[in-house]
Amino acid sequence: MRHAPVPLLMSTLRRLGALCLLVNALAGPAQARTEAPAAPQGQPQMNLPRTEMHIGMYRIDAQVAHTYDTRQTGLMFRQSMPSQEGMLFVFSQPGVQCFWMRNTVLPLTAAFVADDGTIVNLEDMKPMTETSHCSARPVRFVLEMNQGWFAQRGIKAGAKILGEAFRP
Repeated sequence: MRHAPVPLLMSTLRRLGALCLLVNALAGPAQARTEAPAAPQGQPQMNLPRTEMHIGMYRIDAQVAHTYDTRQTGLMFRQSMPSQEGMLFVFSQPGVQCFWMRNTVLPLTAAFVADDGTIVNLEDMKPMTETSHCSARPVRFVLEMNQGWFAQRGIKAGAKILGEAFRP
């Protein structure tokens, strides 16, 4: 059995610890740390934890979908979303992440994001479709914003998102 070198193992443990701190911080005080109840069937989820991020001078207020159920519902059933808002999907391990737009009426752009906050690729997604849009390589984060948000600001693959989720 092969073992990871100690520096790599320590780096991985630090990242995992940072992610746990982020999730706990977003959950609020100890008495409120239970997961927000899943939205009723056919209803948008509006009460997820939030995190603030920045790309250059642009601020993003993102809901955080970090459980299986919250990631599955995502932005489904939302009728509108303010321009500076989005949803950050957090996965426990890097993988090729693929998204579709079933039951999603808003046109969105998915930014597939590396652990350090670098945008790997951007994919425009049409509402109410089941076409898969995938990351170009394994990632743990996907940020969905209103379609056009990235393009209107000249943000492309290679840009860096800053925020708690991407701190080592």
